[in-house]
Amino acid sequence: MNGELISSVFLLLLVLDPLGSMPFVLSLLRNVPKERRPRVILRECAFATLVLVAFLFVGDWLLAAMHLSDPALEIAGGLILFLIALRMVFPPPGHELTEQEIVGEPFIVPLAIPMIAGPSALATVLLASRQSGHVLTWVGAIVLACVINTAFLMASGWFARLFGKSGMEALERLMGLILTTMAVQMLISGIRIAFNIN
Repeated sequence: MNGELISSVFLLLLVLDPLGSMPFVLSLLRNVPKERRPRVILRECAFATLVLVAFLFVGDWLLAAMHLSDPALEIAGGLILFLIALRMVFPPPGHELTEQEIVGEPFIVPLAIPMIAGPSALATVLLASRQSGHVLTWVGAIVLACVINTAFLMASGWFARLFGKSGMEALERLMGLILTTMAVQMLISGIRIAFNIN
């Protein structure tokens, strides 16, 4: 159980990608007073956590309603994670945010949704809700991963000063490489189940 919790938290953190989200958060909160920024981050992360936990409980119902099989979901999840990992390792042109002015304080969109509780995180939780028999373990994993993600986002200014732009990019690419191997493993597992390969 503990091993499943640790691996689930690690997978969610790779998908949430707090290091890659830091530049976006810094830019998004540029015009928010410094004393308000921690409260905004806490509020948005709390919303995102609630969305992910709710999706964990309705995910199985959604899959049953759409008549999706386990192998199809696992292969689809592996493909989604693989595409996310490729974007982390090889960022597309325009990946970095421009120095645009963002007016006002973000509320749910775009910080909570889709930056934190985005399609990739929701797909991961949806896959987990069908595969895992320990729903409470995944509730704990979501909460723990979101707490760690929140802590990273709260310290985004400190990380940016400590590692610099090149250091942050290197860390994100390393996380992308790890996520790539996990995505390939999901694809292999889904294909083996679908085609009854031992």
